[in-house]
Amino acid sequence: MLEIRHLKSLKAIAETGKLGLAAERIFLTQSALSHQIRALETHYDIVLFERSNIGLRFTPAGQRLLDLANELLPLIEKSERDLIRLKSDQSGELRIVLECHTCFDWLTPVMDAFRRAWPEVEVDLVAGFHSDPWHLLHAGKADVVIGGLPDKIKDLQHLALFKFEIMAVLPPDHALRNKSRLLAADFANETLITYPVPETRIDIIRQVLQPANISFTRRTAELTIAIMQLVASRRGIAALPSWGIQNYVEHDYVIAKHIGTSGLWSELYAIGTSEMMARPYAKDLARIIRDVCAGNLKGIKLLAP
Repeated sequence: MLEIRHLKSLKAIAETGKLGLAAERIFLTQSALSHQIRALETHYDIVLFERSNIGLRFTPAGQRLLDLANELLPLIEKSERDLIRLKSDQSGELRIVLECHTCFDWLTPVMDAFRRAWPEVEVDLVAGFHSDPWHLLHAGKADVVIGGLPDKIKDLQHLALFKFEIMAVLPPDHALRNKSRLLAADFANETLITYPVPETRIDIIRQVLQPANISFTRRTAELTIAIMQLVASRRGIAALPSWGIQNYVEHDYVIAKHIGTSGLWSELYAIGTSEMMARPYAKDLARIIRDVCAGNLKGIKLLAP
């Protein structure tokens, strides 16, 4: 019997092209997702996918169910929001501050989707560069911080979003250009270009360089494009989220390398006061971020909500 969970699974498979990635997105094991699909195929005596060199290809029957998923799932989400509105007044204000400025690259479609879902909520970005954005929550100057978890999260709540890889960024002719990945020692005596935030908030420094006692020079810039210009002009190297550098890499402005044997990964959260994060539209903001970014950003891994 066809259920909503089946439609969500089909949508995830269509967006990722592979069972393993789809299972990860909907927080199932690959075997559990395979069993779910086989049960559906057995019930209707149909085949939903055909395997190819580039991944899974939907059969006409699979495409018909996928069309249903794309039509029905947004309606279900809208109906759930409508029920919340009928239950209580959900108007308000949502002021968002970003810890990581590369988030600007994907936040616009998120805010567009949020405004369509919650037109009665006034949503805005808190202007300026904030090296310690969490104090704005306690000061009543912001409602939600998009960033990593602070070391001390007293009186704050968070909703998990996704994890992403941080890549080393080098000029195309750098001496390390032929290495597939950089280790801590490769950063020795280099100039590291970062955003002007405390070193304790910079993953490459906290997780890689400091544990290995690597000496380096640090230079800061507030804008991603400024960091890219400094790297391209051989003023130093950087370490930035993969989505923030993709366009520069594709145009051969810079090159990107994995960091460490398993890559350097960071996690992103929506953080606010307990009162704010309990509000349905704040919870839905986290869901919208996860859904939009899963479809738009390559290489991210959704965190369990």
